[in-house]
Amino acid sequence: MTGTEILKLASILAVGLIASCSALGASFGDAKVAASAVEGVARQPEAQSAIFSTMLIGIGLVEATPIIGIVIALILLYANPLLG
Repeated sequence: MTGTEILKLASILAVGLIASCSALGASFGDAKVAASAVEGVARQPEAQSAIFSTMLIGIGLVEATPIIGIVIALILLYANPLLG
């Protein structure tokens, strides 16, 4: 195997690892945000609308991280500066 082939294989493995870890982290983050929102609504039902909108903002922020990770992974896969 040449050095270029090894770098291509390493890039593919890195993309898979980045995508899977970012999806796993986002799922745990979304679950934590949703669980906290449900707990907050259970304690204060009259604040349901405020808690819901805050929950949506929180989930949006949590989901931004894996999107950035996947963009970086795709750049690594298709525009890898190490491969020239």
